[in-house]
Amino acid sequence: MEENKKQQEIPEIDPLTNDKFVPEHEFDGIRELANNPPWWLTFIFIFSMLFAYIYLAKYHFYGDGDLQIQEYENELLAANPEEEEEEAGGISIETVEIDFSVPLADAAGLDKGAKIFKTNCAVCHLAEGQGLVGPNLTDEYWIHGGSFADITRIINNGVVEKGMIAWKGQLSDKQIHQVASYVTTLQGTNPPNPKDPEGEKYVPDAE
Repeated sequence: MEENKKQQEIPEIDPLTNDKFVPEHEFDGIRELANNPPWWLTFIFIFSMLFAYIYLAKYHFYGDGDLQIQEYENELLAANPEEEEEEAGGISIETVEIDFSVPLADAAGLDKGAKIFKTNCAVCHLAEGQGLVGPNLTDEYWIHGGSFADITRIINNGVVEKGMIAWKGQLSDKQIHQVASYVTTLQGTNPPNPKDPEGEKYVPDAE
């Protein structure tokens, strides 16, 4: 009796690997081997735990470094460069109220608007404004109004049902003024393969 009991307690050996089977760990004919994981897997596990503690302390406890959301905002800022502290007579131009009733006419402002457009708007309107998913911006037809105030409002608030996102909060007021001003310069440029007109013809004198 004692010999039979001892034999039952001794784990069986897998003939293929010479590893011991774990007693009572069997399901549907599948048995678990009592073998240790390879050293490199154990090393990776320990390293990942140490890395997690270091990362948590560095970014969340001590604040030493930017989290993902901050990195994203930094990349947005880098893609839309703007000099926030330009000085004009000792007064930062950011304190000067922007006149949204009229578009910019200076080349420097329009050039910045063109860069913002190519970075953020060209994916839907194409680089020359001829339209793709978004409408053609070079003809006289507008879906939501073609005045400068309308263009600024659309850029600010977007048109969700049309897939146009709101850029207010992602671009500064100055950047929105710049890109809206640049859009007004696209009319009549006749780029290649323009999208068919959409909406109604905008006539400034009709306002």
